[in-house]
Amino acid sequence: MNLSLDTLFNISPNIQGLLRDILIVISILIFSYFILKIAKNLLFRQLRKITKRTDTDLDDQIIEIFNKHVVPIGYFIICYLTFKEIQINETILGLAQTFLGIAITFCTSIFLVDLARVIIAFYSKKYHYSNSIIERNINALFPAIRVLIWTLAIIFVISNLGFDIGAIVAGLGIGGVAIALASQGILQDLFSYFAILFDRPFEISDLVSIDEFTGYVEHIGIKTTRIKALTGEQLILANTDLTNSRLRNFKRMKSRQVRTEIGVIYETEDNQLAKIPEIIETALKPIENITFDIAYLIRFGDFSIDYEIIYFVHSNELKIYRKTQHQVNLAIKYAFTKAKLKFAYPTQLHYIQKNN
Repeated sequence: MNLSLDTLFNISPNIQGLLRDILIVISILIFSYFILKIAKNLLFRQLRKITKRTDTDLDDQIIEIFNKHVVPIGYFIICYLTFKEIQINETILGLAQTFLGIAITFCTSIFLVDLARVIIAFYSKKYHYSNSIIERNINALFPAIRVLIWTLAIIFVISNLGFDIGAIVAGLGIGGVAIALASQGILQDLFSYFAILFDRPFEISDLVSIDEFTGYVEHIGIKTTRIKALTGEQLILANTDLTNSRLRNFKRMKSRQVRTEIGVIYETEDNQLAKIPEIIETALKPIENITFDIAYLIRFGDFSIDYEIIYFVHSNELKIYRKTQHQVNLAIKYAFTKAKLKFAYPTQLHYIQKNN
């Protein structure tokens, strides 16, 4: 039997149609690849010109990541859509779509991992010279993010292969619920850790006050934060407790307002009472790191005439604040001694009436 190629194709018209469809697919894919490359080069050439004008290098790195991954991802998407629209053998079509779906998922996952690595490295670099602990904590996020991305990718691939993800998840049953309930507190502390890390209500070495506790932050962990109390002991507080509490950060205040009260005896002469605010202001002006605000008669007490003194200490250091308070109290004492003013102290007068 001597059969020509035309005779063979006439005998098998399905093969002719298949070859024609394959030729069309190959032509579209080759043409799409070159169009995609040209469009990418034109687009990213303009984007690089824009990013060069900025001060940060984060946008340059992000542009390079997009430049690296946009062609593979875009090309696989075009392939997927092409095979979906062209009528070819259902078996070949199913295999091609499955392969392309896995390829798109794989390329997208690599793109997201690279993007997360660049962003985390950029933010951790800010603390390279100032705070190595926060730098390590930020870098510790990357493995968790990478695991999350690849876990979602695997779930998507399994679902794309035809497996019922819902049935797999439901198969975990009571065990999964028990694990979720047992880890509820841990997850809350973990989310609170992320809130502290990104919102930054306090940092290492900050002097903070939470409820009745005051101390310096020593360590910010994934579950707990350790604070060195002013009384010497170490406080270990859950991150959830910190984010749910009213926290005062003394490190960030530029000046501290101080209010103090003193009392003089009722026997003080009226002209001296009027001069007391001026005497206090004159006594406090030479002291460094403070700004005098006001001194005024606030009340008539049980055994004293009371004055309130308000001034500002221009430092967030607790030791400087205490030293300044010491100097202020001494200055007021010296000034009162010089002006012959007497401080009041608790006294009671008993009047005895004699009956004749």
